[in-house]
Amino acid sequence: MSASLPPPPDGRPSVPPESRMMSGMMPALPKPRELGFFERRYEQVQHFVEDLGVVSMLSARTVRALFARPLEWRAAVYQMEVIGVASVGIASVTAIFIGMVMALQFAHGLQKFGGLEYVGRVIGLSFVGELAPTLTAVIVGGRVGAGMAAEVGSMSVTEQIDAIRALGADPVKKLVMPRVLASTIVMPILAFFALVLGFVGGMLVISLQYELPMAFFFRSALESVTMKDLAAGMGKTPFFGFIIAIVGCHFGMKTRGGTEGVGRSTTSTVVAVSISILITDFFLTKLFLRIF
Repeated sequence: MSASLPPPPDGRPSVPPESRMMSGMMPALPKPRELGFFERRYEQVQHFVEDLGVVSMLSARTVRALFARPLEWRAAVYQMEVIGVASVGIASVTAIFIGMVMALQFAHGLQKFGGLEYVGRVIGLSFVGELAPTLTAVIVGGRVGAGMAAEVGSMSVTEQIDAIRALGADPVKKLVMPRVLASTIVMPILAFFALVLGFVGGMLVISLQYELPMAFFFRSALESVTMKDLAAGMGKTPFFGFIIAIVGCHFGMKTRGGTEGVGRSTTSTVVAVSISILITDFFLTKLFLRIF
């Protein structure tokens, strides 16, 4: 039986030396070294390459899931309604006012040189080739991509995607494939709708402000626009729709960190979708110019 230690004279409980050393002031941890300019750029490039590889793998899995049974047609039709019908408003307003602005700008410039009759041709070629497909994809892509990232990201942070895997289902087939299919189908329809409305908006402005007959404006535009131009412009839109959905789902599935992480994913999606569409537009334009 060990003898107990006598209490200290000041009445405070005795503390072993080891405890006094542990409870004392510990040396402050060194601050992490700040990365230099080139190190930060290297890290950004590394993350970009990693995301590009993950998106490529996700795209391949999505294409495989498209032909795997059972087909998720109900989910795809629901996503078409969410993406297409809900985006008609923003696509319509954007197309109409862009058409009006373009008509005013070109009419004001061409009127100085006596070329007001060429406004219809310029508006037609501009909208068919670039403004209708690309601008609609950027505007609608920001809304749709952010919505997909927020929806899938919320499922990721609440572990619903892990629950889908635990039940033996494929999250790519259940979540990604219907959104990609719906976006790829809906984007050409929205772009053609924006083309018609933008052309009508420009035609109204030219007719009311510059007193150019609508019939002449419409006829001159049709004479300058060929089916090859229409095919080259509308042919870009399925690629834009695929990019919007796959990027939004990618950032949604990699979301971590609760609601704050969902906010970061939506912001990153809007930026990535816009840049990806513009870069893809350049290469598709070069490709279609060679083909057509």
